[in-house]
Amino acid sequence: MEDKSGSADLSAPFERDIILEVRSSKMKAMPGLTIQSGIDKQPRTGRVPVSTLGLDADEHDMIFHGGIDKAVHGYCSSHYPSWQREYPDAADRFRPGAFGENLVTAHMNERNVCIGDILSVGTGGLVLQVSLPRQPCFKLNHRFQLRNFAPVTYKLSRTGWYYRVLEEGSVQAGDEIRLKERRWPGWTIERVQEYLHRNQDDAAMNAELAGVTDMGAESRGAFQSRVAKLEARQKREALGLDAKPVEKWHKYKLVEKRKETPRISAFVFEALEQDPETKAAAYGSHIRFRLPGSGLLRSYSIVEGNANRFELGIALEQPSRGGSAYFHGTLEVGDVVEAARPTTDCKPAGSKSSHVFIVGGIGITAFLKLIEGYQGIHWNTVVHYAVRSGEEVPFRSRIEAVGEDALRVYDASKGERMDIAEIVGGLTWNSHLYVCGPRRMMDEARRAVAAAGLGEDDVHFEAFAADTNGDPFEVEIANRDSRVLQVGSEETLLEVLKRDLGGDVVESSCEVGNCGTCKIALKSGSVDHRGTALLGDEKKTSILSCVSRGIGRIAIEI
Repeated sequence: MEDKSGSADLSAPFERDIILEVRSSKMKAMPGLTIQSGIDKQPRTGRVPVSTLGLDADEHDMIFHGGIDKAVHGYCSSHYPSWQREYPDAADRFRPGAFGENLVTAHMNERNVCIGDILSVGTGGLVLQVSLPRQPCFKLNHRFQLRNFAPVTYKLSRTGWYYRVLEEGSVQAGDEIRLKERRWPGWTIERVQEYLHRNQDDAAMNAELAGVTDMGAESRGAFQSRVAKLEARQKREALGLDAKPVEKWHKYKLVEKRKETPRISAFVFEALEQDPETKAAAYGSHIRFRLPGSGLLRSYSIVEGNANRFELGIALEQPSRGGSAYFHGTLEVGDVVEAARPTTDCKPAGSKSSHVFIVGGIGITAFLKLIEGYQGIHWNTVVHYAVRSGEEVPFRSRIEAVGEDALRVYDASKGERMDIAEIVGGLTWNSHLYVCGPRRMMDEARRAVAAAGLGEDDVHFEAFAADTNGDPFEVEIANRDSRVLQVGSEETLLEVLKRDLGGDVVESSCEVGNCGTCKIALKSGSVDHRGTALLGDEKKTSILSCVSRGIGRIAIEI
């Protein structure tokens, strides 16, 4: 073994080690962000008391860190030389304490430390037990100024680990840390991470890890959830229920309708059949309605609730495509309509340091719950919101609760204009951008994103309406005897496929090009790609049937 200036033999057995440094910190703002973190831990001298919640004067962001199972964080100092070699441009940032560890050790590491290990520390009566692998988050990306660095730490098993405190005591640099009892010798931190992150589909290992009783609830719960899902899937298969499900429509009654602004109303619906196991809708969820009589399908964002009861905000469009006119003019409290279950195509960008929203008018409903969720877990959030006037702010109390530090409102009636190019050009390092609003705003944002050189994984566009009209085209269905269908100038490929081949031949959800549910394999031909759900390479082999249009004649498979 070598000292902390070199590389330890990471496969060597561990029985005892020396605590090189003891570190703690108060919560403080991370550089360039408004969020608070306790990651910047500084060395402590003398004996430091340790309770079941951690070191004296050590503060945690309790959303992700701290608590009984995460009282103390340990890290192997021998990883730092490796990080320095692998990231030479950031080498000066890789120093003991950089990962926010409380205890810096020389030789203990993810390959010789096991879940459930019980360790005595020095002469201060402290007894610790290894509880969890450290689950890295975006703060490591920001800490080291390396994009997508956090996943690298668990891929290489250099995350560190957490201890729970079995017996309170004290610790100081130079104390010996000694293995007293090894309860789960087969489950090193590295091996747990293999199945927690890298090989998640091994049913036998998931079942075995679900039974590791000394593992903290965060990781053990993940394994237990996988086991439960597998058992549920096997049960469905045994009953012959594993076939592709046909979309099911549920009946909802309108229980509240109220004006939020002169143009925007809130609508609260309740399911006629309540599901007691229904959870809150995912952030950024929308729900699709099948309107009576017309057969129109329209999707709206959920601003609160779940599949049992949810609230929408809908603006009366001029001219209306039929949906908003129905909700505002025809639908009354007590009426029943049909809707599918909530879905979402907005995935939280957990690796990003800052989350910036560009929103116009009713577009706030697409992101309001997401913004609140981000702030609830202390993610750095900035909202730019453009409205026609001060009267046109729906859900005002919730929007104002975002806070002056995070919210900038642009009132067009006062001559205030959002400079989208300036906002996009001035994004801080490792930001993620979210855009929803009228078509002119969306187009301006796309131009600004292209000019700034942002990648497709740096921005999420959420559209409410889509321009689907265009020149007629022909579509050959290669795996249906090369049948040829005609798509008119005011029809979508999706509409024609459902009409001519059957309503369930292609699944769909948002039908404005956001979600990708209606993606179809493209075999040949040129396409006018619309919507945002396809990445660059996918456009060579796929088409969004709800919005995109063929040019001349195309061939597809369904």
